[in-house]
Amino acid sequence: MFEIKLLGAGFSMAVRGDDLTSHMAIRAAWLSFVGGRTQGEIAAQLGVSPAKVHRLIAHAQKAGHVKFQIDGRPMECLQLERELTSHFGLSNCIIAPDVGSGDEDAALRAVAVSAAQFLSGLLGGAGVKRLGVGMGRTLTASVEALPKIQRSDLEIMSICGSLTRTLAANPYDIVQKMQERTGGVGYYLPVPYFAENQDEKSMFLTQRSVQDLMSRARQSDAFLIGLGSVENEGHLVQRGMISKQEQENLMSGGAVCDLMGRFLTIDGELAPDPLGDCAVGLHFDEVRGSRVIALVGGESKVDATLAALRTGVITDLVADESLAKALSARVGLQLAQSA
Repeated sequence: MFEIKLLGAGFSMAVRGDDLTSHMAIRAAWLSFVGGRTQGEIAAQLGVSPAKVHRLIAHAQKAGHVKFQIDGRPMECLQLERELTSHFGLSNCIIAPDVGSGDEDAALRAVAVSAAQFLSGLLGGAGVKRLGVGMGRTLTASVEALPKIQRSDLEIMSICGSLTRTLAANPYDIVQKMQERTGGVGYYLPVPYFAENQDEKSMFLTQRSVQDLMSRARQSDAFLIGLGSVENEGHLVQRGMISKQEQENLMSGGAVCDLMGRFLTIDGELAPDPLGDCAVGLHFDEVRGSRVIALVGGESKVDATLAALRTGVITDLVADESLAKALSARVGLQLAQSA
């Protein structure tokens, strides 16, 4: 046994030499097979020789950690999972390892791989026969990474409007992609994500087809959602789902998160802005008490993730390591300040 300091993780852990080799092998496998890093780049990041990296990757393959997926996560990720699960009362927390480049795209790829593995297990049995789904970049990447599963009995239900305000198809709607991967039956909610005003929303909600679809969606066995931000890099802004003026109004009101079309402050409370009242889809309070799986990637989403977790609605979280570290640090700083 010896003591090892996990840099940047804020804790120490005693491990045996053979355990450390396995943990390093798992991280090297993530960097290589998911991050696409060269052995020289991995060597520089891990502080070992390229020859050592070659042996670590060979060890991961021989030990059965590398198949069509990487079986296992580095110990830093496991520790973050325990911390976040305990603090937020989660049923499951999966932290995808940092794959090296530190950008949003790399975080998205890592989360997509981990989420696809998680979803394969979730949908591999018959426990989930109806899945309510939101939309977003992380969900789209995760479903694209999902191996094909034969689930012709699966119903995939939109829980939010599938269209933009101009009635164009939303490129981040995952119903069709999920249908292609599973062979299930997909149901779109043929209305915009946001109505122009509450009168238009009321008009949409009077349609019998919309009422029926929302009623069926409420009865889903599990819900799969993304977490959006109101920052410039968020898909609401990038795809023109909200206007620049609406973005400024949201931010001035303290909104940091889009949770199923409703906007939250950092405390997990509804932001004082009328736009959320124009969301056409299920309110997050309607799924409270159900299994709600949130997929989120990128350190820029730390405020959005914290706000969503504070609602108590989310039961399962899949996120990337950089985001998880930032989230843990935010919670720790706030706990220290309130002590």
